[in-house]
Amino acid sequence: MTSLRQLVVLGALGAALVGCSGEDKPESNAVAKPAGCPSALKPEWQQLANRVGVPVYCPNWMPSPLDADINGQWNSSGPIVNRDKSFLVGFLWHEAGSGDVHVNFRGFPGKTAMPRCEDGKRSIPCFSDPRGSRKIGDKKVTVYTVSRDADQWHVTYLWRRNGTLYTVSEHVAPPLTFRKVVANLDRLVGGLELIEPAPSA
Repeated sequence: MTSLRQLVVLGALGAALVGCSGEDKPESNAVAKPAGCPSALKPEWQQLANRVGVPVYCPNWMPSPLDADINGQWNSSGPIVNRDKSFLVGFLWHEAGSGDVHVNFRGFPGKTAMPRCEDGKRSIPCFSDPRGSRKIGDKKVTVYTVSRDADQWHVTYLWRRNGTLYTVSEHVAPPLTFRKVVANLDRLVGGLELIEPAPSA
Protein backbone atom coordinates (compact mmCIF):
# COMPACT_ATOMS: atom_id res chain seq x y z
CA MET A 1 0.00 0.00 0.00
CA THR A 2 1.09 3.57 -0.62
CA SER A 3 2.49 5.15 2.54
CA LEU A 4 1.92 8.73 3.70
CA ARG A 5 5.59 9.43 2.93
CA GLN A 6 5.11 8.18 -0.63
CA LEU A 7 2.05 10.39 -1.12
CA VAL A 8 3.90 13.48 0.13
CA VAL A 9 6.95 12.78 -2.03
CA LEU A 10 4.85 11.97 -5.10
CA GLY A 11 2.86 15.16 -4.69
CA ALA A 12 6.10 17.15 -4.63
CA LEU A 13 7.41 15.31 -7.65
CA GLY A 14 4.24 15.96 -9.61
CA ALA A 15 4.34 19.64 -8.77
CA ALA A 16 7.97 19.88 -9.83
CA LEU A 17 7.30 18.19 -13.16
CA VAL A 18 4.32 20.41 -13.88
CA GLY A 19 6.38 23.43 -12.96
CA CYS A 20 9.19 22.53 -15.35
CA SER A 21 7.24 20.87 -18.16
CA GLY A 22 6.80 23.99 -20.24
CA GLU A 23 10.10 25.81 -19.94
CA ASP A 24 12.28 22.69 -19.90
CA LYS A 25 11.14 21.33 -23.29
CA PRO A 26 13.40 23.56 -25.41
CA GLU A 27 16.28 22.83 -23.03
CA SER A 28 15.73 19.06 -23.33
CA ASN A 29 15.91 19.33 -27.11
CA ALA A 30 19.09 21.36 -26.83
CA VAL A 31 20.92 18.83 -24.66
CA ALA A 32 20.02 15.85 -26.83
CA LYS A 33 23.13 14.95 -28.78
CA PRO A 34 23.93 12.47 -31.51
CA ALA A 35 23.92 8.88 -30.35
CA GLY A 36 27.19 7.05 -30.06
CA CYS A 37 27.84 4.10 -27.77
CA PRO A 38 31.39 4.31 -26.38
CA SER A 39 33.50 1.99 -28.53
CA ALA A 40 35.06 0.29 -25.50
CA LEU A 41 31.62 -0.60 -24.12
CA LYS A 42 29.82 -1.49 -27.32
CA PRO A 43 30.76 -5.21 -27.22
CA GLU A 44 28.98 -5.60 -23.85
CA TRP A 45 25.78 -4.05 -25.15
CA GLN A 46 26.11 -6.04 -28.38
CA GLN A 47 26.33 -9.22 -26.30
CA LEU A 48 23.14 -8.23 -24.46
CA ALA A 49 21.32 -7.57 -27.75
CA ASN A 50 22.42 -10.97 -29.06
CA ARG A 51 21.24 -12.64 -25.85
CA VAL A 52 17.75 -11.13 -25.80
CA GLY A 53 17.24 -11.19 -29.57
CA VAL A 54 16.05 -7.58 -29.93
CA PRO A 55 17.84 -4.23 -30.22
CA VAL A 56 19.03 -2.63 -26.99
CA TYR A 57 19.95 0.98 -26.27
CA CYS A 58 23.48 1.92 -25.20
CA PRO A 59 23.99 5.41 -23.71
CA ASN A 60 26.77 7.77 -24.73
CA TRP A 61 26.32 9.73 -21.48
CA MET A 62 25.52 8.77 -17.87
CA PRO A 63 25.07 10.96 -14.77
CA SER A 64 28.30 11.32 -12.80
CA PRO A 65 29.98 9.25 -11.50
CA LEU A 66 28.28 6.40 -13.39
CA ASP A 67 29.36 4.98 -16.71
CA ALA A 68 27.64 2.43 -18.96
CA ASP A 69 30.16 -0.36 -18.36
CA ILE A 70 28.02 -3.46 -17.79
CA ASN A 71 31.06 -5.23 -16.33
CA GLY A 72 32.31 -2.21 -14.42
CA GLN A 73 32.36 -1.03 -10.81
CA TRP A 74 29.01 0.78 -10.99
CA ASN A 75 26.98 -2.19 -12.25
CA SER A 76 24.27 -3.03 -9.71
CA SER A 77 21.92 -5.32 -11.63
CA GLY A 78 22.77 -7.77 -14.29
CA PRO A 79 22.28 -7.92 -16.97
CA ILE A 80 19.37 -9.90 -15.55
CA VAL A 81 17.60 -11.72 -18.39
CA ASN A 82 14.34 -13.55 -17.64
CA ARG A 83 12.87 -16.54 -19.45
CA ASP A 84 10.76 -14.26 -21.64
CA LYS A 85 13.95 -12.34 -22.55
CA SER A 86 12.88 -9.24 -20.63
CA PHE A 87 15.98 -7.67 -19.14
CA LEU A 88 17.29 -5.27 -16.51
CA VAL A 89 20.67 -3.55 -16.41
CA GLY A 90 21.30 -1.25 -13.45
CA PHE A 91 24.08 1.13 -12.42
CA LEU A 92 24.47 2.49 -8.88
CA TRP A 93 26.75 4.82 -6.94
CA HIS A 94 26.01 5.00 -3.21
CA GLU A 95 27.74 6.79 -0.38
CA ALA A 96 26.40 6.75 3.17
CA GLY A 97 25.24 10.19 4.18
CA SER A 98 25.58 11.58 0.67
CA GLY A 99 22.87 9.72 -1.25
CA ASP A 100 23.01 7.76 -4.46
CA VAL A 101 22.86 7.89 -8.25
CA HIS A 102 20.94 4.92 -9.65
CA VAL A 103 19.95 4.34 -13.30
CA ASN A 104 18.11 1.31 -14.70
CA PHE A 105 17.62 0.14 -18.29
CA ARG A 106 14.80 -2.30 -19.07
CA GLY A 107 13.41 -3.98 -22.14
CA PHE A 108 10.42 -6.27 -22.73
CA PRO A 109 10.94 -8.03 -26.09
CA GLY A 110 7.74 -8.66 -28.03
CA LYS A 111 5.59 -6.86 -25.45
CA THR A 112 4.10 -3.39 -25.56
CA ALA A 113 1.60 -3.67 -22.68
CA MET A 114 2.46 -2.08 -19.37
CA PRO A 115 4.46 -4.61 -17.29
CA ARG A 116 2.94 -5.76 -14.02
CA CYS A 117 4.53 -5.85 -10.56
CA GLU A 118 3.46 -7.66 -7.41
CA ASP A 119 2.20 -5.55 -4.53
CA GLY A 120 1.40 -8.01 -1.77
CA LYS A 121 -1.26 -10.23 -3.30
CA ARG A 122 -2.13 -7.75 -6.04
CA SER A 123 -0.73 -7.36 -9.53
CA ILE A 124 -0.43 -3.68 -10.41
CA PRO A 125 1.25 -1.63 -13.16
CA CYS A 126 5.00 -1.30 -12.63
CA PHE A 127 4.82 2.35 -13.74
CA SER A 128 1.99 4.77 -13.01
CA ASP A 129 1.10 8.43 -12.52
CA PRO A 130 1.98 9.47 -16.10
CA ARG A 131 2.90 13.13 -16.40
CA GLY A 132 2.80 13.68 -20.13
CA SER A 133 5.01 12.86 -23.07
CA ARG A 134 8.29 14.26 -24.31
CA LYS A 135 9.73 14.06 -27.82
CA ILE A 136 13.41 13.18 -27.59
CA GLY A 137 15.06 12.44 -30.90
CA ASP A 138 13.00 9.79 -32.65
CA LYS A 139 11.37 8.66 -29.40
CA LYS A 140 8.09 9.77 -27.89
CA VAL A 141 8.58 8.94 -24.23
CA THR A 142 5.95 8.93 -21.51
CA VAL A 143 7.14 10.19 -18.13
CA TYR A 144 6.04 8.16 -15.09
CA THR A 145 6.59 9.51 -11.57
CA VAL A 146 5.59 6.33 -9.70
CA SER A 147 7.74 3.26 -10.33
CA ARG A 148 7.97 -0.08 -8.55
CA ASP A 149 10.20 -3.08 -8.03
CA ALA A 150 13.84 -2.27 -8.93
CA ASP A 151 12.69 1.18 -10.11
CA GLN A 152 11.05 2.27 -6.85
CA TRP A 153 11.42 6.01 -6.18
CA HIS A 154 12.59 6.49 -9.78
CA VAL A 155 11.30 8.73 -12.55
CA THR A 156 10.82 6.46 -15.57
CA TYR A 157 10.87 7.29 -19.28
CA LEU A 158 8.96 4.66 -21.28
CA TRP A 159 8.66 4.20 -25.04
CA ARG A 160 7.88 1.50 -27.59
CA ARG A 161 9.71 0.47 -30.74
CA ASN A 162 8.75 -2.29 -33.18
CA GLY A 163 6.69 -4.28 -30.69
CA THR A 164 9.07 -3.92 -27.72
CA LEU A 165 8.68 -1.71 -24.67
CA TYR A 166 11.77 0.04 -23.26
CA THR A 167 12.37 2.08 -20.12
CA VAL A 168 15.16 4.13 -18.60
CA SER A 169 14.75 5.36 -15.04
CA GLU A 170 16.70 7.29 -12.42
CA HIS A 171 16.28 7.44 -8.65
CA VAL A 172 15.21 10.75 -7.14
CA ALA A 173 17.46 10.98 -4.09
CA PRO A 174 20.13 13.33 -2.73
CA PRO A 175 22.28 14.78 -4.15
CA LEU A 176 19.81 14.91 -7.09
CA THR A 177 16.61 16.92 -7.21
CA PHE A 178 13.58 15.88 -9.24
CA ARG A 179 14.31 18.62 -11.79
CA LYS A 180 17.91 17.42 -12.16
CA VAL A 181 16.78 13.80 -12.66
CA VAL A 182 14.42 14.89 -15.46
CA ALA A 183 17.25 16.85 -17.10
CA ASN A 184 19.53 13.82 -16.75
CA LEU A 185 16.96 11.52 -18.36
CA ASP A 186 16.41 13.97 -21.22
CA ARG A 187 20.14 14.00 -21.92
CA LEU A 188 20.60 10.27 -21.41
CA VAL A 189 17.72 9.24 -23.69
CA GLY A 190 18.80 11.83 -26.26
CA GLY A 191 22.18 10.12 -26.58
CA LEU A 192 21.10 6.48 -26.83
CA GLU A 193 22.43 4.34 -29.67
CA LEU A 194 20.35 1.42 -30.90
CA ILE A 195 22.40 -1.78 -30.98
CA GLU A 196 20.89 -4.44 -33.24
CA PRO A 197 21.42 -8.13 -32.46
CA ALA A 198 23.99 -9.75 -34.70
CA PRO A 199 22.58 -12.03 -37.43
CA SER A 200 22.61 -15.64 -36.32
CA ALA A 201 25.19 -17.82 -38.01
